[in-house]
Amino acid sequence: MKHFPSTLALLALLAAPALPGCVASKKYDDLRARQSATEQAKNEAERLNRQATTELKKTSDELAQLRLQNRRLTDDSIETGRNLARTQQLYTQLTDSYDRLLKNSDRAMADKTTDYNKVARDLARREAELGELDTSLKKSRADIDRLNQDLTAREAKLGELQKALAEKDRAVDALKASVSNALRGFKGTDLQVEMRNGKVYVSLSEQLLFKSGSTRVDPKGQDALKQLATVLQQQPEVNVVVEGHTDNVPFSRPAGAMQDNWDLSVLRATEIARLLTSGGVAPERVTASGRSQYVPVAPNSSPENKALNRRTEIILTPKLNELFKILDTNSAADGK
Repeated sequence: MKHFPSTLALLALLAAPALPGCVASKKYDDLRARQSATEQAKNEAERLNRQATTELKKTSDELAQLRLQNRRLTDDSIETGRNLARTQQLYTQLTDSYDRLLKNSDRAMADKTTDYNKVARDLARREAELGELDTSLKKSRADIDRLNQDLTAREAKLGELQKALAEKDRAVDALKASVSNALRGFKGTDLQVEMRNGKVYVSLSEQLLFKSGSTRVDPKGQDALKQLATVLQQQPEVNVVVEGHTDNVPFSRPAGAMQDNWDLSVLRATEIARLLTSGGVAPERVTASGRSQYVPVAPNSSPENKALNRRTEIILTPKLNELFKILDTNSAADGK
């Protein structure tokens, strides 16, 4: 394409001398015109070639871009396919899990229903028990109220009893003081006055009252008993128990109504009871009893101990009528 104009020009120069002038000039103009047209055509062709080259390059670039996009789309499609497969797998897993959950939920619901029914039954039973407990509680409260009333009444009776016991103790103390004062001339080993178990014990030795084996009281003993009777006349609320005691030496020669130590202890107690009643003590207040050798105060292992065991005890007990009334009242209340 680049050598085409030069060839035409050479041909024109060679042909020029052989042509006549006018013909040559005309041809030359034609040639020039043709050359010019050819140049224009060449230029147009080159322009078109450049344009085509540019468009080709643009098209190639666009094609490369499209190929790149195609590869990207292909890669994206492959990744999307993978994601879709993973999604479908996950969906399948989720579906399976959901089905299992539904099955488990049905079983759990059945279990919960069973548990609920059990709880409902337990609740009903507990409500019934609560009702019984409430009834029992009301009954217990009524019992407690009644017991409180009884306790209040008992406390009042206890107060009365304590008051009566205190009065009895004061009476016993006063009685002991009176007896001790009346018999102060006989105190010693032959006569002792003491208080035991809320009672006044007047213990008189055999030496003071009797000769050995005798049931008759000696004059000195009679004086002591007269003074005691004088005190007891001033104490009409005091009961008198006379107890005769001996040692363990048996009778060597039983005679008459006195066969053993039982008889001796009883007859001595009876003799003292007669002396007290003859001294002014009401007979209904006096009780005579014999204990023989069976309530010793010391082992019968020596003459001294045996002498201690040969004794008569006069037990003075204040009458407890008021105490008995209180106790009877309490017993009647307990029997209700």
